[in-house]
Parts: sequence; structure tokens; C-alpha cells
Amino acid sequence: MACTPPPLGHLHDLGDGRRLLLHRSGTGGPTAVFLAGAGMMSLDYLNIHRRVAERTTAVLYDRGGNGWSHPAELPRTAAEVTEELRELLHAAGVPGPYLLIGHSLGGAYARHYARCFPAEVAGLLLLDPFHEDMVVRAPQRAREMLDAMLDQMAAQEAAEFTPEQVAQARVTMLEHFASWPESVRGPLVDRHLATWRAAGRENQNLYDKVADELRTAPATPDVPLIVLTAMGHDATQAHLWPAELLGEINELKRRLHAEVAAESPRGEQRVLGDAGHGWLHEERADAVLQAVEDLIIRAR
Repeated sequence: MACTPPPLGHLHDLGDGRRLLLHRSGTGGPTAVFLAGAGMMSLDYLNIHRRVAERTTAVLYDRGGNGWSHPAELPRTAAEVTEELRELLHAAGVPGPYLLIGHSLGGAYARHYARCFPAEVAGLLLLDPFHEDMVVRAPQRAREMLDAMLDQMAAQEAAEFTPEQVAQARVTMLEHFASWPESVRGPLVDRHLATWRAAGRENQNLYDKVADELRTAPATPDVPLIVLTAMGHDATQAHLWPAELLGEINELKRRLHAEVAAESPRGEQRVLGDAGHGWLHEERADAVLQAVEDLIIRAR
């Protein structure tokens, strides 16, 4: 998966041929580290990263097999991802302790990191995170539809897009990233278009292997923790699920996120009724920034 150099950040060598992208801004601590959701990459969070960097050191990175980082066999386990992140932070000389900001799948990885390396974590901010029991506790109809979706995604992975479809996708994505710096916007769209197949493979083991890892991992440490639960309209989710069923799924998500918040004595859930799952860090950047500020204060 050859690629052009990233528009921001540096590729850090982990000593065994693997090179991972890391971009750092700001000063002070704790260091805020963003963990992207599935199908997303580091620079999708650039706008919120820059605002967090006004308050403390902020780090974006691409996991192996994602974005501008070295290719990796996908999918991977939570243990592989979190150990790799730890290697990268140490290799790049990024000081801890870390305030982990994990979105969706990245939220699951952030929880796993905190459980495996509690002494290195100052706090957790989970942005509409994946929960290991989301599927097993979901309505039967949702489980059946999910199985069908996964089968369809596997079939689509081998498909080739026409030049017209690629061109339309580029236009749509350029519009979506309109507020990104021009020097980043084009390369970011190009990278998404070049890596969409790999991005789709990243969460293929999410509902079984990664979920089991989360169930059997050590307990969440006593650190400040905030869960932001997105309950507003999300175009992708609305396209996938019938409205009534999506309402049931969201109510289950609200309950599961409350359970995650309760894992730490200093945990808290904040429900956002006006943000969707995929881009809550843009739609409610103010809520994310307030949570970061609160966690920094509580971590002292």
C-alpha cells in the first residue's frame, strides 16, 4: 500500500520495519492522544486536535494498516493495536501520562489500553464508543440485519468502482472536508479513496474477538472518565436502520455507555441529543473541548 508522504506529521520507525504516522502539536500535559474510529484516520480529527492543542499537548496517529502508516494484516486484536500504540508513543518520545480520546472503535481500544497500562493513563474521553455487548444485547432483528450487512460488505470489498463513481466520491469528500486546510484536504481525500478496502477490514473481528478481549481484560482503572453518547441524527445510521429499530439501538447504546461510565468511580456520561455517531467531534466540538478541559482538571 504505497503512498505519498503525509501532509502533516512524521513516520516513526518502531525498529522492525514498521513505520507509523504521528503528528504532535501543543505543549503541557497530560498528553491528549486521539484514537480514530473504524474507516477513519488521524487527520479526520485535525480540527478538534488543533483546538485541544491550544490547551495541552495533542497527538494524532494512524494505526498500522490505516491512513499513512505501514501496512498490516487486518483485522487485528485490541492487544496488538494497543501495544503498537504504546511502542509508537515511546519511540516518538511522547511523554505520559496520556488522556486517551477514543472514537467508536478507537474508544474500545482506548479502554483496553487503560486496562492494560493503567499507570500510563491520566484519563479517558470516549466519543460514542463501541461496547462489547452491543450486538449480544441488541434486538434480534438488528442482529439479523447486521449479519446481512457484513455479508454484503465482504462481497463489495472485491468490487471495482468506475471512474465516475470515484470522481463523485471525491467531490462528496472534498465538500465534507471543506473546513480543513487546503494543504491537508486534497491529500486526505486521496488517502481515503486509496485505502477504503483496508478501512473496511479493520473491524471485521470487532463483534467476536475484540469484544471477547474487552470482556476478559482487567478492570478499568480509577481514572477520570467521560463518555459522550451521540443520540442525534446520523445520516449513515439512518440509511442503515429503519427508524423504529434505530431508536431501540440508540436506547441500548445509552444504557451501555452508562455502564462504561460506571466502570470508574470518577466516570460520567454526557448525552448529546444534537450529534451523530460519525462526526460528533465536528458537530459538537464544544462538548468535546469542555470534556477535555474537565478531564485535565480532574486528572491533577
